[in-house]
Amino acid sequence: MTATLIEPRTARLQLRQWQPQDREAFAAMTADPEVMRYFPAPLTREQSDAMADRCEALMAERGWGVWAVERLEDQQFIGIVGLHVPQAHLPFSPCVEIMWRLARHAWHQGLATEAAQAALAVGFGQLQLAEIVAFTTTSNLPSQALMQRLGMERDQAGDFEHPNLPEGHPLRPHVLYRLPAAKFAAG
Repeated sequence: MTATLIEPRTARLQLRQWQPQDREAFAAMTADPEVMRYFPAPLTREQSDAMADRCEALMAERGWGVWAVERLEDQQFIGIVGLHVPQAHLPFSPCVEIMWRLARHAWHQGLATEAAQAALAVGFGQLQLAEIVAFTTTSNLPSQALMQRLGMERDQAGDFEHPNLPEGHPLRPHVLYRLPAAKFAAG
């Protein structure tokens, strides 16, 4: 079954379904050690393509998910932003998380904030979600700053050890941020 795609547009960005030409840029981005600094390891091309395939399939199935982000001025793929139902069993599951990952050339331009705001608008508008969460490793201060810019609040009681990482792994401790629909609507 194919759902009607939701593809939000902002002043500078198109959040859209994946296209074959995105694979090369996505693979380069996920192979970049700096982009992948807060993840266990950069991805191989095979891992990157598999992730893109999953994102594309879930988007086709639901109509929403982890969008490919294209800059309107040059139609360049700059990364991914979206809403995702985590597969890992987390202490606060079931949930919908907002996530992002941009290529280095797209950093420090407000693009992640702009795309994430569009994703939140879909989540709270069309999808009528009661809450959207975000989480990251404790050392990922740039993502935590973005969560705060989005109006999300840290739930210190919800901080957790990510179950997909082994005990003692430096990235295993995670922080949890939450954004209820009412706070988004009031913002």
